[in-house]
Amino acid sequence: MKYAGVVTRVPAKVNLQLSVGPLGDDGFHEVATVFQAISIYDDVTIKAGAKGSGISVSVAGATAHGVPADASNLAYRAADLMVKRCKLTGDLAISIKKEIPVAGGMAGGSADAAATIVGIDALFDLGLTRDELESVASELGSDVPFGISGGIAIGRGRGDQLTQALSKGTYHWVLATSSQGLSTPAVYNECDRLREGMQIARPQISDAMMQALRAGDPVALGQAMTNDLQSAACSLRPALRLVLDVGKDYGALGAIVSGSGPTIAFLVDDEEKSLDLTVALSSSGVVGGVMRASGPVHGARVIETL
Repeated sequence: MKYAGVVTRVPAKVNLQLSVGPLGDDGFHEVATVFQAISIYDDVTIKAGAKGSGISVSVAGATAHGVPADASNLAYRAADLMVKRCKLTGDLAISIKKEIPVAGGMAGGSADAAATIVGIDALFDLGLTRDELESVASELGSDVPFGISGGIAIGRGRGDQLTQALSKGTYHWVLATSSQGLSTPAVYNECDRLREGMQIARPQISDAMMQALRAGDPVALGQAMTNDLQSAACSLRPALRLVLDVGKDYGALGAIVSGSGPTIAFLVDDEEKSLDLTVALSSSGVVGGVMRASGPVHGARVIETL
């Protein structure tokens, strides 16, 4: 190991657009999505573990409840994959400090996996390229490569085939979180049920979305935001429709269920408007919590060496 330990910070994401194709023969849906990394972060610390302990995971922080600390944790799986892929020796202790909502459609688990990959690369001075890091990440889940790239990117295939989007400007967000998460497979299953018998086109990113990003126009972006999973998430959790209405009533430029939900992302004009909407949502009694963020921000990166 080059260091005694490293701390890697990784952002949450929102999906500005999520178009979902029909269920394929392989059991997956082809998607076309636009990711934006936003300023809500998990910090992942990786150090040498006690001799003979293998890989261990501990989880703390504001949103740690319900996050597994065993081999099912994506950060554990990322570490195990890196150890095998790069033929590393030694024991690893991974400590996750969580702020990203869990099972909220903001890629919290995927973010921790991305942070682990980047952290192990730095800890062992492996010198992997961005493409190599994202190649490892793609074996773990469709959102993991974006946790490494950050910024604003278009995801295709299962969401793991990334190209950076031409964009400018900073965007301000208010996130309405739920006290109870939603299962991504359950939302996709509900989407399939709702669309049964319908002819579903191959997913595409809209021209309106790309033009809004190139212009750095938050009003146009708010109008262009769409999510094919939103109806399914609202079907499983009808209260989300009320949250969407409250945000729109208080002047949000756009409102969208992020990913498979249940977090709802409201796009607003500026920081002042984000404060106003935060107060309105907090006093409405219809949300579990409220967070403010801006984007785009960098992907996973080492912020401290120990």
